[in-house]
Amino acid sequence: MRVLLIAGEYPPMEGGVGDYTRLLAEALAAQGTPAAPIEVHVLTSARAEMNDDRTAPVVRHALMRAWGFRPLYATVARLQRDLAPEIIHIQYQAACYGLHPAINLLPRWLRLTARAHTGVRPHSSAACVTTFHDLLTPYLFPKAGGVRWRSVLAMARGSHASIVTNVQDEQRLEAAGGVPLLARIPIGSNVPCVLPDGYDRGAWRRRWGVPDDALLLCYFGFLNASKGGDELIEALERVVRAGIDAHLLFVGGAVGASDATNSAYWSQVQGSIAARGLAERVHTSGFLLPEEVSASLCCADLCVLPYRDGASFRRGSLLAALEHGLAIVSTTPQVEVPELRDGENTLLTAPNDAAALSAAILRLAGDAPLRARLGAGARALSRRFGWEQIAARTLEVYHALLD
Repeated sequence: MRVLLIAGEYPPMEGGVGDYTRLLAEALAAQGTPAAPIEVHVLTSARAEMNDDRTAPVVRHALMRAWGFRPLYATVARLQRDLAPEIIHIQYQAACYGLHPAINLLPRWLRLTARAHTGVRPHSSAACVTTFHDLLTPYLFPKAGGVRWRSVLAMARGSHASIVTNVQDEQRLEAAGGVPLLARIPIGSNVPCVLPDGYDRGAWRRRWGVPDDALLLCYFGFLNASKGGDELIEALERVVRAGIDAHLLFVGGAVGASDATNSAYWSQVQGSIAARGLAERVHTSGFLLPEEVSASLCCADLCVLPYRDGASFRRGSLLAALEHGLAIVSTTPQVEVPELRDGENTLLTAPNDAAALSAAILRLAGDAPLRARLGAGARALSRRFGWEQIAARTLEVYHALLD
């Protein structure tokens, strides 16, 4: 089997979709056997470093300098001609493609070109799969309104199969109807829990300027308006006012490579930190290597992820916190997620409520056994999200289209 993955970002670019694509590509290649190899190619941004080694398990084509109609369709057509993939698998998140609608219409374009060349160019008949990392819409033009959602829906209906990562998106596409094949496959953690040699928890806390006896909160992932950064800073202020020597560590890069709005929101959060007099209590690590991310997460007492749209398994930051066995405070999902059990593997609070968030943090600050129980529950839950299982379920979708 030959698979062409299309991703708007890819390492060394910073971004959850890029990390997911790399890990999925490697896991797919590993599923192959000498008798039935799986060859994986990735079409991605020119900002990702090039890899021309055709013996590597994943071949990277870092060719895209823009994601408009002409460059995207011409490049895909050339790779179809050169590689003859059986599967073209799009990793969709609007910001990764500069909010341009060309990627949304690519599945229909692939169907039209295959129909036009039936019997002439068999390589044009690749099955198209789209993984929706979220259902956020692209920018089209001012006051586009419902047209933007219809462009996302057209992508799902034009694909031979669509994969969603969470219950909310699955229910929304099911309600819309017209999606040929819909599968729900959760993402996995993009940071394995691997600590550096000689890891010393106290030394890592001191690296960030945090006293050994302070309460260290951590946040992981890029910040944007959906992730509750304002509530997080207000909650920290409330906890400090309650007499707790609390600090907050932002682990990893704060803004990423794809979404320009992240920078503006991060500036807003920094303004709130300064206005509340918390500058000496808030620490930012900047970009870290994976083992440094693990060390930074594990030196914290608890992880706070106050998503405004509720906890969801489409959030790689939540999966990473589970993988590291952290005591997690997050927000109640918009729809029931049975795997998230309040008080067993997470502590859930109302979204957009800094008072409730601070109350949950204060509860955990004074209850070490509860922190330990949540951490153990988180680690147990993380075992459901291994990359081998994710790749196997993805291959099931591919085979459903090809067999």
